Amino acid sequence: MNPMRALRQYQKVSSHAQVSEASPHRLVQMLMEGGLDRMAQAKGALARGDIAQKGLMLGKAIEIISGLRDGLEPEKAEDPAAVQRLDALYEYMSNRLVEANQVNDVEMIDEVARLLITVKTGWDAIAPQ
Repeated sequence: MNPMRALRQYQKVSSHAQVSEASPHRLVQMLMEGGLDRMAQAKGALARGDIAQKGLMLGKAIEIISGLRDGLEPEKAEDPAAVQRLDALYEYMSNRLVEANQVNDVEMIDEVARLLITVKTGWDAIAPQ
């Protein structure tokens, strides 16, 4: 058996186990971590001149941000306006990543990563109920 294939299969099973056992709070953290990882991978691909991989990774980061947006529930929030602002921020992040992909701009990717790190820091500070 191919050892790399075995490792990927193990990682897949391991990540599925983590997801199935995670609290909703932890799932959001995992999404944010995944988005940051994909942006870092996109930057690495861009540095290597692997434009196809860069596009794939930025596409995955955008999908993750879309997933975070889809999970917002302003109707259930104590401050619906704050949730709407977060939705607008996620929309901005997605648009910037699309633009970064089109023009191969590392600084735009870094800008979105910094924004997501800021949101994640706030999220991490909220203890799950």
